[in-house]
Amino acid sequence: MGARRVAGKSVIVYSTPFCPPCEQLKGYLRAHDVDFVAKDLMMDEDAAAFIESRNIRSSPVLQVGDVLLYGLDLGPEKVDELLGLD
Repeated sequence: MGARRVAGKSVIVYSTPFCPPCEQLKGYLRAHDVDFVAKDLMMDEDAAAFIESRNIRSSPVLQVGDVLLYGLDLGPEKVDELLGLD
């Protein structure tokens, strides 16, 4: 089975190096065949500016379309609901 699309919405993971929660999120998405783009907040100035403009000070951040999940909102239930996973 190929990578799962999320209702035509882009999926982006904003992460930082040496971040275990970031790697866990990316692994979770891979395990569920979700296509995503990873953006390194230490190397991608535009991505860092975008996250900072939203007043987010932690990583990882999951973006699906216009929705951002981060911090305590990144629990499996909310991620599954946002991605339409069963």
